[in-house]
Amino acid sequence: MSEPVNAVNFSLFRRVLTMVRPYRRTFYFTAALAVLLAPLAIARPKLLQTMVDDHVFQGDVPGMTFLAAVIVGVLLVEVVLRYFFLYQADWLGQVIVRDLRTRVFRHVTKLNLPYFDKTPIGQSTTRTINDIEAINTVFSEGSITILADLLTLTAVMGMMFYTSWKLTLVVLTVFPLLIWGSYRFKESVRKSYEKVRNHISTMNSFLQERITGMRIVQIFNAEAQESEKFRTINRDYTAANLRSILAYAIFFPVVDIISALSLGLMVWYGSRGVLSEEVTIGTLVAFPLYISMLYRPIRMLADKFNTLQMGLIAAERVFKLLETKDTVRNDGILAPEKMQGDLAFENVWFSYSGNAEESVLKNVSFHIPPGNTLAIVGSTGSGKTTIISLLNRFYEIQSGSIKIDGHDLHDYDVYALRRRIAVVLQDVFLFSGTVLENITLRDPGISEEQVIHAAKMIGAHAFINKLPGGYHYQVQERGATLSMGQRQLISFVRALVFNPDILILDEATSSIDPESESIIQFAIERLIARRTSIIIAHRLSTIRHAANVLVLEKGEVREFGPPDMLLAIEGGRYRELYEKQFVVAEAG
Repeated sequence: MSEPVNAVNFSLFRRVLTMVRPYRRTFYFTAALAVLLAPLAIARPKLLQTMVDDHVFQGDVPGMTFLAAVIVGVLLVEVVLRYFFLYQADWLGQVIVRDLRTRVFRHVTKLNLPYFDKTPIGQSTTRTINDIEAINTVFSEGSITILADLLTLTAVMGMMFYTSWKLTLVVLTVFPLLIWGSYRFKESVRKSYEKVRNHISTMNSFLQERITGMRIVQIFNAEAQESEKFRTINRDYTAANLRSILAYAIFFPVVDIISALSLGLMVWYGSRGVLSEEVTIGTLVAFPLYISMLYRPIRMLADKFNTLQMGLIAAERVFKLLETKDTVRNDGILAPEKMQGDLAFENVWFSYSGNAEESVLKNVSFHIPPGNTLAIVGSTGSGKTTIISLLNRFYEIQSGSIKIDGHDLHDYDVYALRRRIAVVLQDVFLFSGTVLENITLRDPGISEEQVIHAAKMIGAHAFINKLPGGYHYQVQERGATLSMGQRQLISFVRALVFNPDILILDEATSSIDPESESIIQFAIERLIARRTSIIIAHRLSTIRHAANVLVLEKGEVREFGPPDMLLAIEGGRYRELYEKQFVVAEAG
């Protein structure tokens, strides 16, 4: 969470402005328009003053008509320039937000899994959407528009002093009160905005978790409790917004009162000046316009300054995300088109926390020759799934080594490495989109013909073809309209079309009904054929094709060898698991 700021962080502001480099011509053009608009703004009152003093009282109709036409012309030019100014400022903000959002998403996809383990999804969503959108206001409502307002204020005040310095001083008598009110307003709204942004992040995280876990909420009848929690979060968010609304409700009427007071002082002193011939009628006519042009920017400046501050706070959060170093270390150069699949773990130690006393894997060693299948079994929490994560380099080991084809994992380009490894998980995740898109993951190098061929090999073509639209059937989020077995078959086809050299099945049949299991078993046989494979399973029936079995217990290798050999060990852990699943089942 960013620390509150009482002034603009100029180093951060300069960093935000560096994002305009690809669009610097537009930025300079918009800044130039801001400079042009300032003198145009004061031209109309000055022309009106000249018209009244030099032509109206002189009965000079042609001169008066000419100046009226000039005033209209100046107004039209100002309208056109202001249109381009506002459009270009908003356009600049939008394209920068577009580029930054793409950059942030690419960075997030390169972060290691530990980042996502400790960071709520809603927080990442807030950074990518809400905070980046707030950066847009730095350009559309902040930096350039503040520059335009400051130039206008300077020009107006200069013209007022030039026209009548005495009348200007009278008008500015109440100015300190306006400055003080603007400062108090700015501080009040700033604090409210900070709370609003924090509450948005909290709300996004809460909603993401509850919507994702809605099945659990409804299974355990926790709707009332979760609604109450959300009501509290929403109430805090509303209260923060209401505090800012209250500040606006007080500040704007106060500015109107101060402006009216200033106008009253101007009329009082100006009337006396007209009577004593110290002030012309034209000046008295022009000054209300100057006052309006003076107070309108001041009224908005405090709000725009807050907008700028909030945009910078959001930018600081986004930059911190971009500076996150928890990315995949990718200094390997090996990128083979094909691997033999010779896999070895050598004295591997690993802890998620980095603390050796909390090691999940302890001195684990095993070897899988090319084309062989290894089954990994063990109780929950023994470290089976951790092995998969380490093999894909989602996490880094503390000691030991993992080698493929005799090369350490770090010798490989991480993306080339993952391209040669396919993983089929127990909980299959399907995206919104067609079946074809879920299988190819929108990889343009995989054709529909390849997908159909792979589906036929796996035995999934028949069920996919029966779906409305076949391979172009629209899958709902997470594949809610498909059965567990159907989702699993799609994940098998997905693994096959990428033609991996190493295949990992992580409890891929644990949630499958017996009727679907025979189809899945057929798919597994086709998948592991001629590939180095690792099968993690609770059901020992799914590992009958394994050449060796690795039994893990509390992160340590308890047993390793061919299943028949392990089955012959009296009191062995594998034999114990086998008897629980088969002997007890037969007795039942």
